[in-house]
Amino acid sequence: MARYHIETYGCTSNRGESREIERRLRDAGHYRVDGADEADVAILNTCTVVEKTERNMLRRAEELADETADLFITGCMALAQGEEFAQADVDGQVLHWDEVPEAVTNGECPTTTPDAEPILDGVVGILPIARGCMSDCSYCITKQATGKIESPPIEENVEKARALIHAGAKEIRITGQDTGVYGWDEGERKLHRLLEEICALEGDFRVRVGMANPKGVHGIREELADVFAANDELYDFLHAPVQSGSNDVLGDMRRQHQVSEYLEVIDTFDSALEYWTLSTDFIVGFPTETDHDHDQSMALLRETRPEKVNVTRFSKRPGTDAADMKGLGGTIKKERSKAMSAAKREIVGEAYESMVGETREDVLVVEEGTADSVKCRDSAYRQIIVQNASEHGLEPGDFVDLEITAHETMYAFGTPI
Repeated sequence: MARYHIETYGCTSNRGESREIERRLRDAGHYRVDGADEADVAILNTCTVVEKTERNMLRRAEELADETADLFITGCMALAQGEEFAQADVDGQVLHWDEVPEAVTNGECPTTTPDAEPILDGVVGILPIARGCMSDCSYCITKQATGKIESPPIEENVEKARALIHAGAKEIRITGQDTGVYGWDEGERKLHRLLEEICALEGDFRVRVGMANPKGVHGIREELADVFAANDELYDFLHAPVQSGSNDVLGDMRRQHQVSEYLEVIDTFDSALEYWTLSTDFIVGFPTETDHDHDQSMALLRETRPEKVNVTRFSKRPGTDAADMKGLGGTIKKERSKAMSAAKREIVGEAYESMVGETREDVLVVEEGTADSVKCRDSAYRQIIVQNASEHGLEPGDFVDLEITAHETMYAFGTPI
């Protein structure tokens, strides 16, 4: 769990994004501190209204980089003029705002508190299905707080899902530290069975499955892929954090999977689903990561072409075994992170570019955006923005058919048909 410090500059939109960042961080067990000098990570949400503002942002970023171990820079200036921070040699990562929460976790699992209950946030229902995990990663402090997997019965989780739908949820987000090992404490991985029963509930809704480590998914990959293929309620989206393309590094991380198992999961989903999204995580700069190891990660990224990628620079967490390892220099981690982030943007940008001119049916309007826009998700959980939403009468919870008209790196634009 990380201590974070966040600063927000600019408009109401930026403040809204910062609130969402904080909500996700709190859900993952992290907590806010008042000063960067007390924090493990600092988050700077930037503005770029005038030249003076830009200079202030650069100066503040330099100060924050000196005061904390990791700096994440987001907001208008970061996205429009991210190269300015690199040219100023600011030791920070430039990210889209919705990439920040995952980056802060440093590759760790999200933390679910013992009394975690479903939450309805707009039309999105958050459903924690279990607490704890079966992993023992050398860099992760979360395990110290949560212990082994504890899986409530399927029937209990189904009832919670039913209650969320009855309360107005149109999207149910299945969460947990490792959803793929749900039920393992009872000797059987049961995620596919749980999803099947949730999808059988009455109502018009979608289900997104949260992070599932490759090892947990691997043992039920065929059953899981079949459930995805058979149920339109499920977003065809899988978040399986590989963390490295090197088996040597995976061993030092004490990850339970090897690269071959990760690839077998992908092959299984490729065979079952015509259109789906792979999401994954990479930790760059792990203490034992060599240049060759990093090259293997880059090669795996380009081979598998995930459309959502969280790139995190390794940082030590107190009390973990990895904290005792001799670390790599900040320059090495920065260069590797920069290279992987550039490759990620290229891959994701190409995925969204390929959508232009196509249509998407039954796209769910998930939440309001900025300046009279709404954020939507298609069947593979790709993000589509519809502008001038009020003219089309669109509100969160609606389903709509869209023509894809344009794209940015991390999302597409659509017009109702």
